[in-house]
Amino acid sequence: MTPTKTPMDPLVPDPASANSGPGDTPSGKHPAPPASEESAWEFWRSVLITLAIALGIRQFLVEARYIPSGSMLPGLQLQDRLLVEKLSFRNRLPRRGEIVVFHAPQHFDPVLLSQGSGAGPLQCLLVNLPLIGSLPGLEQPACDAYIKRVVGLPGERVAVDPRGRVSIDGKPLVEPYVSNTCPVDSRGLGPCRTLNAVVPQGHIVVLGDNRANSWDARFWPGGPFLPRNEIIGRAFYRFYPFNTMGALGPASPSAR
Repeated sequence: MTPTKTPMDPLVPDPASANSGPGDTPSGKHPAPPASEESAWEFWRSVLITLAIALGIRQFLVEARYIPSGSMLPGLQLQDRLLVEKLSFRNRLPRRGEIVVFHAPQHFDPVLLSQGSGAGPLQCLLVNLPLIGSLPGLEQPACDAYIKRVVGLPGERVAVDPRGRVSIDGKPLVEPYVSNTCPVDSRGLGPCRTLNAVVPQGHIVVLGDNRANSWDARFWPGGPFLPRNEIIGRAFYRFYPFNTMGALGPASPSAR
């Protein structure tokens, strides 16, 4: 009895024989790369993936910042380490009393920009990278970030007297976080500038808690208003020093 042959499609090559060649191994597969090359690639791939994830988290979700000056004393001390989240203000306006981190005035103030103080996004990206940003020659004030407290919201008339005390629509604002006001002489005059303006839509007014030593809305040459799109995020948690770590909730100031 003649055995029955299974028909085969001549247009479909056999996978095992199609890849074979004179330089192939007996199994029909190309030689595997050396283990050292494979392990090096795996290492650098892991590094790149980790770096991309870290940069993505820092850019869009949360980042760590430290306090470089005394403008927020006494609540925030020099070298305090804070976490800044970047999601809240995508869906709502900042609230009075919240602590916000924003781009330096050199990044948005029209007078400072006209003096050539601006910087490109690539330069600011490099400046804000760990280690790289500390290299000599990369410093750029326009790439710095500032931290202040929200005192004035869109549509409100904000007045600041020579001592740094705030009024909203004619009512004094109770600010329990302010303990260092500006000094004045017998005539009520001092080194701090005053403010009396209505906040336009899409902007807020921010001041440092240390009213006697803070370069804030009172002193910006192009105007006292911070554009909402210049806000980086909301400082919400202090993680160092350990003895003061905890949430930075809104101070809930009130107009009386």
